[in-house]
Amino acid sequence: QVQLVESGGGLVQPGGSLRLSCAASGSIFSIYAMGWYRQAPGKQRELVAAITSGGSTNYADSVKGRFTISRDNAKNTVYLQMNSLKPEDTAVYYCNADGRARGGSEHWGQGTQVTVSS
Repeated sequence: QVQLVESGGGLVQPGGSLRLSCAASGSIFSIYAMGWYRQAPGKQRELVAAITSGGSTNYADSVKGRFTISRDNAKNTVYLQMNSLKPEDTAVYYCNADGRARGGSEHWGQGTQVTVSS
């Protein structure tokens, strides 16, 4: 069983930065693809960024050049560095661990609120 705990959300002014962290329990972290999703009020949950077990990344067009996803397998942690934040980035951000390609399952964190406002 994989458990995910997010941290690092909060209130930031437009143009500011935040770094989200997602700590995962379990020894299988290194083989799972990890991702960050977000859900704004009244909208569907959407993929923000993802990173494979091999370190390949992909990003939503809306965050390319501003957000960076990374992982530290030794610490069982995935990060999302968010720069040049905009009000439209306001959402609950969720960490995702997807092991289905390796015969595992998919797991979600509880979410952390990010609010971008002056």
